[in-house]
Amino acid sequence: MGKVKTEKVKYSDGELQEFKKLILKKIEDAKKELHNLQAFLNHSDEHGTDDTASTFKILEDGSDSLAKEEAAQLAARQRKFIDQLEAALVRIENKTYGICRVTGKLIPKERLRAVPHTTQSMEAKLQQYKD
Repeated sequence: MGKVKTEKVKYSDGELQEFKKLILKKIEDAKKELHNLQAFLNHSDEHGTDDTASTFKILEDGSDSLAKEEAAQLAARQRKFIDQLEAALVRIENKTYGICRVTGKLIPKERLRAVPHTTQSMEAKLQQYKD
């Protein structure tokens, strides 16, 4: 008689610590990127005074506005990403990290390494598009 393989229902403390390190590094990198975007937004209003051609100034203002708008959108996305990563840290502390909120099954490590803030397995994610 062979042993019945039981499906793992949660990650071990050691595995959770491994994910915690990965997430903390991603948060650090994301905060640096957010800081750079905020610095760009704060300093994009500072122009040199040697712009005398009004046509050039109008074109420059248009591209500045577009760049500023894009940077603001990126900053908002970055803040949301940081929030999601911080929520993942809470799930690690609660020992619920890596459990799909739809299926209740363990999300594979490969998916968590690629998308450490995810709360759904690929199975659940794909299912929502079929419905």
